[in-house]
Amino acid sequence: MMNSLDENDKAILRELQEDASISNLNLSKKIGLSPSACLARTKNLVETGIIKKFATIVDEKKLGMEVTAFVLVNLTPLNRETIHSFLEVINKLSQVQECYTLTGSHDYLLKIVAKDMESYRNFIIDSLLQNSAVSRVETSMVMSIEKRTLYVPVDEI
Repeated sequence: MMNSLDENDKAILRELQEDASISNLNLSKKIGLSPSACLARTKNLVETGIIKKFATIVDEKKLGMEVTAFVLVNLTPLNRETIHSFLEVINKLSQVQECYTLTGSHDYLLKIVAKDMESYRNFIIDSLLQNSAVSRVETSMVMSIEKRTLYVPVDEI
């Protein structure tokens, strides 16, 4: 599907990444398509999975979530059963915003938010370390966020 994206599809993706709440009418005006053609293309981008979902990005600090941490996790033993068990738990934990499988000396990278250091500590002890497969946890605390985006550079495809 990547090769079949034309300039109109890319324009839709650029605009929706900038503002997912834009109306179809305004989107169609911005990219120069009829509203029906614009809607059909957008639906196709959703149906093919290029657009995974529309979301609202919330400022966690304004909601009192003062701690953001990146946590490197190692599992022992590293096998299908422990991986499945670990991911099943991780997907249920609302504090875990992102989870990546890694190569190298660590198995997973988690992005975690918490109200404060005490909440973060309790999360690590009461949730993450309760999984018997978790053998090592290494935390890097975020001091400030210099750049954050979900934007995928569609012009480069």
